Amino acid sequence: MEAGEGRLKRADYASTRPQADGAWIQAVEDGSPAWEAGLEPGMRVDAINGHPLRDLIDWRWEGADAYCELEVFDPDDGQSYSCELEREPGQDWGVEFTDVLFDGIRTCVNACQFCFMRMLPEDARASLSLRDDDYRLSFLQGNFVTLTNVGDDDLERIVRCRLEPMNVSIHAISPEVRRSLIGPRAMRGVEVLERLCEAGLEVHGQIVLCAGINDGDELRRTLDWVEERPNISSMALVPMGYTKYSKQFSESFSEDVEASRAVVRLIEPYQERARRELGRTRFQLSDEFYVDAELPVPPAETYDGYPQFYDGIGMLRSFLDEADELCRTQDGLLSGLRSRLEERGMRALVVCGEAAEPTISSFFERWSAGRAGCVAIRNDYYGGDVNVTGLIVSCDLLTQLPQDLSSTVVVLPEVMFNFDKVTLDGDSQAHILDEIRSRGGLPLVSQSSPGTMVAALAGTFGL
Repeated sequence: MEAGEGRLKRADYASTRPQADGAWIQAVEDGSPAWEAGLEPGMRVDAINGHPLRDLIDWRWEGADAYCELEVFDPDDGQSYSCELEREPGQDWGVEFTDVLFDGIRTCVNACQFCFMRMLPEDARASLSLRDDDYRLSFLQGNFVTLTNVGDDDLERIVRCRLEPMNVSIHAISPEVRRSLIGPRAMRGVEVLERLCEAGLEVHGQIVLCAGINDGDELRRTLDWVEERPNISSMALVPMGYTKYSKQFSESFSEDVEASRAVVRLIEPYQERARRELGRTRFQLSDEFYVDAELPVPPAETYDGYPQFYDGIGMLRSFLDEADELCRTQDGLLSGLRSRLEERGMRALVVCGEAAEPTISSFFERWSAGRAGCVAIRNDYYGGDVNVTGLIVSCDLLTQLPQDLSSTVVVLPEVMFNFDKVTLDGDSQAHILDEIRSRGGLPLVSQSSPGTMVAALAGTFGL
């Protein structure tokens, strides 16, 4: 796990790669069973043990034993052939595919009022408008899904293969509110979720909270419903965000301190009961609610091991605690880095979103003596209340960075790039790095945690 035990990996919501059309092999490990069987990158696996391959789940499920038989297509000669693979206990087959879905992605059938895809600029790249709602990506990558497009065969497969945990967007429980928020198929999602709970599968739930729609009494009804279903092991509340292109929303909790505090107060009894009865908090608020409510974030122990870290639950607490630990235990490293910056007449400039700037700035102020700090990028591309680091785009970044970056190490957040190293407005990481170099800067790309940023800077100066 990249960010600590129990945390999900960041999903790639905006890949620029074409959608999969078959199980194409990307890499084969030397000496592996696949290598010994003659498999090569560029080949396509059509079936395993006689079963057509739909996705990585089929590959793992059907290939769970020590022996398997494959049907493989070789585009070099246009022929298909069979091959047998055998492996030792604990050995991997040694195959890496170009994607995790081999039959294409399941798209969304909903019409959610708060859908971010409906708030994109007209010139946004086409891949961003692909609205995925695929239960397989929920299991494989941690994506949140509504379950409204899950058929009976899909449901049987989820239960039979124990595809857990599933990450489910619940939003509201009253039929009329769900239909208003999600669309005419809204209640199918509840039917499927009920079946998953009956089967004992673990679920992580999410509510996107829209002021005046699913908050207040409706939120209480939804939380009451969740409280009665122990298989929903965590329940996250995140505020709706909007862009300047939204035709329906022009404000959210970010503009209303009291409304944010009301949400915090409403959820506290549920948290207290969960801690008393289950020994964990279970009901979690995104960091934004505490920031918007101007309240301190809870201590680390209330986050239950951060099961929804990449949904913005506990990132702030994790950063603060890691910063404290680093300053307490790595004074020599921090002092050495500060001295090295001073000796070379250089400074470090950390790129972040406006929401993260106070927290990140406070960390560098503790030890750098002004040699390291932040530049908060205002999101003009999306506008609205979009202010998070993960949605920084190239056009805003390059416009707002100083033209003269001489003697400056520029630390870019890894999260602003997708897995193909492309920004949301379609620019490549390589081009951005070249542009920073052309201004005299030294660019780095790092995760936005205290330890990884300091490590990246220290490595640059040979510390």
